[in-house]
Amino acid sequence: MKPSTVDPDRHGRRLRKMLNAGKPRWIRNCRGTTHMRRVMHRKGGKKPLDVRVRSQEMPCCAPKAVESEEYLNTVLLQGFHWTSHRHEWYNILQEKAQEIAQAGYTHVWLPPPSHSVSPEGYLPGHLYDLNTKYGSKQELLDAIEALNKFGVKVVADVVINHRCAQMQDENGIWNTYTDDIDHEGNKVNWGKWAIVEGDFGGTGNKDSGEDFHAAPDLDHENPELRSALISWLCFLKNQVGFSGWRFDFAKGFAARFTAEYIENTVGKGSFCVGEYWNDSVYDEYGLAYDQDAARQQLCDWIDECQACSAAFDYTTKGILQEAVNNQYWRLKDREGKATGLTGWWPDRAVTFIDNHDTGGEQSQWPFPSEKVALGYVYILTHPGIPSVFWSHHFDWDLAQDLKELIALRKRNSITSTSKLHISMADPDCYVAEIGESVLVKLGSRYDLGKGFPGSQWKLVTCGMDYAVWEKKGTAS
Repeated sequence: MKPSTVDPDRHGRRLRKMLNAGKPRWIRNCRGTTHMRRVMHRKGGKKPLDVRVRSQEMPCCAPKAVESEEYLNTVLLQGFHWTSHRHEWYNILQEKAQEIAQAGYTHVWLPPPSHSVSPEGYLPGHLYDLNTKYGSKQELLDAIEALNKFGVKVVADVVINHRCAQMQDENGIWNTYTDDIDHEGNKVNWGKWAIVEGDFGGTGNKDSGEDFHAAPDLDHENPELRSALISWLCFLKNQVGFSGWRFDFAKGFAARFTAEYIENTVGKGSFCVGEYWNDSVYDEYGLAYDQDAARQQLCDWIDECQACSAAFDYTTKGILQEAVNNQYWRLKDREGKATGLTGWWPDRAVTFIDNHDTGGEQSQWPFPSEKVALGYVYILTHPGIPSVFWSHHFDWDLAQDLKELIALRKRNSITSTSKLHISMADPDCYVAEIGESVLVKLGSRYDLGKGFPGSQWKLVTCGMDYAVWEKKGTAS
């Protein structure tokens, strides 16, 4: 199965139903009422209803030609956690800028930059108001300037699937938007036409993705709305300093629009990543060995956005956090490749151990805490684009270990597409060679036989259930 292959009938109806079930998450809605969000698929065509359109061309602030190696060499730091808004966060980022750069991170992913009904930023209202619970607009500018000074690029968490309205319509429904901040480009004072059909009284097209219950889903089929969003993204790029996007709830709108937003702003080749949180495959025994259906979903999304964006590799996370419990056989598929998205499309697979949703204060799907260091050994030495959670670097006493692993990765020129040879994937032991210069052993087995790993290898780091070697005389 190759990344561009679409084969929906390969798996049974029971399996497809399982994959589409979604995960519940607790969030706050625009009116302050607690809701449980369950991912659901809306069926239906794209017949336009009360739609406003623009005849002018889409705005564009992207470079004409892009030659980039960002998808090969990126090491991402998630630059916040779920309760960062309780601190003077932008000031903290500015203070940590040099430390972040010296640790080897190439990109930092910042929280949503706009005014939001929720303090975390995921229920945006006034898009151009950049004074948030994380700090003022000026503090944001100062933090980005400091990071850029040390050569670190900054990725914005853009929440464009939905937007909270500022006013009610004649029926008391919150679906009327204001635009109170002076700015260049298209206005964002939208009406119910900007909301998908049937959602919060919306009169737009049918939803092109899955529903987000807590706020009005925006009608991305509408070119006027897309034009306004592109203007806003260009503002974030040109006047604020962001160089890429992390797309929140990427399942909420068609991936072809993701491609359009990237191509008309930062340009294809700039690092972007989508949060396409899909389910792993389970059977009567728990997590199934065969996760092809799950990683195919990720491949399909990347394919549909023309590979303009990477995707967070939820498949690898699900496999890895089971594998570290003496189930290392899970890390090698039937073709000898890695079993997550990294095995099929490594330079579009952002691997991670935890983020603000799965770990930290929310802990919706946490990695086993005693195995976190081991998990980072895997993602920082293997193909894929590794992402490190802020709390793990700054709050877990792992900073030195992470710095050493990142330095090892760079010293041995390991990229997202480096060659991977898995020589052992037993229940208690996993051994792999990466790029012909790094050797990794995971698992509780101590004795791997006489002569292992050989005199040509030098031990670089080791810890509970892991060891890493590099080949003598090959590191740059």
